[in-house]
Amino acid sequence: MDFLKSAVASAISKGPSIPYSFGDRVDIDQSIWTLFNGTIREDGSDCSIFSFDVSTNKSRLALAKNAARKVRTLRHPGIIKVLHTAEVDTHIYIVTERVTPLGWHVRRKSLSVENLKWGLCTVANTIRFLNDEAHSVHGNVRVSSVFTSESGEWKLGGLELLSSMKEDDAVIYACGSLLPESAKYSPPEVSKSGWDAVKRNQIPAVDSYDFGLLIFEVFNDGAFGNDQIGQTKNIPPSMHQGYKRLLNSNPKVRLSTSHFLELGRRGGGFFDTLLIRLSEGVESLGLKSDEERATILSELDELSENFPEDFIKMKILPELLKSVEFGGGGPKVFSFVIKIGSKLSDEEYEIWITPVIIRLFANPDRQMRVCLLDHLSSMIDHFSQKLVTDKIFPQMVTGFTDVAPVVREQTVKAVLTIITKLSDRIINGDLLKYLAKTSVDEQPGIRTNTTICLGKIARNLGVNTRQKVLVTAFARSLRDPFVHGRNAALQALAATSDLFPEDDCANKILPAICLSLVDKEKLVRDQANRTLDIYVSRVRKYGNSLPDTVLPPPSVNPVNGVTPRMGTPQTDTSWAGWAISSFTNKITSTSGDMQAKPTSSAATVTVTDRPSSTPPSTASARTVPSNSSSVSTLQRQALKPTTSPPVLIRTSTDQFFGSAQIEDDEVDEAWGDIGGDSFFDAPATPAIPSPAPTFDDGGEPDFAGWLSAQAQAKSKPPLPKGLTKPSNLGNGRPGAPRTTTTGSVGSGMGAKRLASTASKPKPLLAKQIITKPKESAADDDWGDAWD
Repeated sequence: MDFLKSAVASAISKGPSIPYSFGDRVDIDQSIWTLFNGTIREDGSDCSIFSFDVSTNKSRLALAKNAARKVRTLRHPGIIKVLHTAEVDTHIYIVTERVTPLGWHVRRKSLSVENLKWGLCTVANTIRFLNDEAHSVHGNVRVSSVFTSESGEWKLGGLELLSSMKEDDAVIYACGSLLPESAKYSPPEVSKSGWDAVKRNQIPAVDSYDFGLLIFEVFNDGAFGNDQIGQTKNIPPSMHQGYKRLLNSNPKVRLSTSHFLELGRRGGGFFDTLLIRLSEGVESLGLKSDEERATILSELDELSENFPEDFIKMKILPELLKSVEFGGGGPKVFSFVIKIGSKLSDEEYEIWITPVIIRLFANPDRQMRVCLLDHLSSMIDHFSQKLVTDKIFPQMVTGFTDVAPVVREQTVKAVLTIITKLSDRIINGDLLKYLAKTSVDEQPGIRTNTTICLGKIARNLGVNTRQKVLVTAFARSLRDPFVHGRNAALQALAATSDLFPEDDCANKILPAICLSLVDKEKLVRDQANRTLDIYVSRVRKYGNSLPDTVLPPPSVNPVNGVTPRMGTPQTDTSWAGWAISSFTNKITSTSGDMQAKPTSSAATVTVTDRPSSTPPSTASARTVPSNSSSVSTLQRQALKPTTSPPVLIRTSTDQFFGSAQIEDDEVDEAWGDIGGDSFFDAPATPAIPSPAPTFDDGGEPDFAGWLSAQAQAKSKPPLPKGLTKPSNLGNGRPGAPRTTTTGSVGSGMGAKRLASTASKPKPLLAKQIITKPKESAADDDWGDAWD
């Protein structure tokens, strides 16, 4: 074997070089040729090389030269396809497509009866072409002259004796007997009179007899003897009559191959099989009508398991791809292409199917796009990430904005299939922008599928993007007019509960879920309760892990020698106790003396005009009395009329509750605000005008203004002259009644004891004046904290 390879290589080196490489030798019987598997050096594709050694078979050189000449000039689908021929002093080479001797399959019994009929029909078609149209005689029809291609089709070779009957010096007349085992396959008239008998009989006579022997060989493992000629062993009964007529000893009444073929193609004949019809119909699939194409595809789907696998891949698949891309095969043909593609290797898939799919994604036909998206799950495993990112996704995104709702919906569903093949940049960028549009689509089903899609791809999103987008998207879907859209949002929140930080769960998600607890649909209410339990359980678990307090421990030593006053005990769990504790903590934490201006005992406050939402300037000055006073003194000071209304300076707590909260708004503009409604089918709500504010109190109660309003509301008709009570003329409002005090007022020129000269109900009025504003202020602050 090695010696033979070296000899062939030596011969090639001596003669003109051929661009092919020799591989393993293939056994072939009853032939003058030596067969090698080869490869084409240019692209590495497979081929077969028939080599004839001139030095060892010089007597058969004419046969080899005739075969080389005929294969160059003869073209037919049933004859081996020739790529190259070369003749040198020592060898003749015929390079063909990659083929395998039929004898291999026959001896192994690897072909079914239907496959054998299909192959015999192909050979019969080729012989008919040679006899009837080319007016030639093959003269060497036998198992050793038939090969199978990579597609599983039977190809006729062995053209050593192929001769045209128009030639007077045809090779078959002089060299017919030089073939190996020529006497075994010669028809009776040739055995008696030699090959010159071919001239005296019909052209198909010799090949028809040899075709009858071929039928017996393929059904009986490739072996027969002269005593078995004409026997019907293992031959299908439907072929018996035609088979016997092919082997008739009288060439004048012998059945020709073309007539045998017509006999088999009749209705119910031995060649009238589904496999044969489909193999012939698929070649012209692009020219068929829609009804004929649908019939062929339905039959092909039923018989695909019985077809030779190589034939499906090499013959049917290319025809189907051409029909899809150019012949108008459409989605029905493409569905069968995908079914065949599931049996291919990654390399075969990349060579045959992937280029066509890329071109189909650029096709604007909507039916084809929907078909591609439907079958994307069965194709995605054969695509690389680079291919999806660079070629498929840029074409696929046009479906997000297509005018046809079915295209938009299928595109959203296909995101789940390709998400693993997309880069992080595309997922967190372009993809979310398109999903933001479909989340507010006019079709409720598309909005619902977008919510489901976001829930399923949540773990593929970046951490920052996840927190910005998902909460906003799900919260918006909870207000969707479509009941299944709201239910999908709750289910998505339940499925992604572990992806959000506990702060977002408590501050953003739980309030949004609570709205669904009173939904009009029981389906939504039930799901809301289940989702709420998940988040409440998580928040509780997180709360139990937090420390009891984060405040620093109280200082044991007094500050500046003053022991601070204790507020309400922590054991008081009522809301009022909490509020009073906070208030007393503010007052008791102050220390030092209050200073007053030497020119006036009234508190003068520097007022600066500013909006209520603007915190007071640090340059604002306020002068207070210089002497220390009790709480009663402060109350009297507040009731004392002044030339200008006091402006209260807000504390840090008041500024927190009064000013607008600035949240971390890094959500993409495409997703909008968490509270925004932009659904097409949302019910329109009339705009309710907000009441015009009567005054701006800056977030603090205006005690002076309130007292003035109360006094004006309770004013009575003036009394007759002499009964009126003197009033303070320094201001424009009634004087406030003075309550009885037991402490000293001021520390100046002596303390005066004041007794109330008013009637008994007046102390109650004074009490209302002092306490009621405080209650109102406390209520306002409490409500502001929850707004």
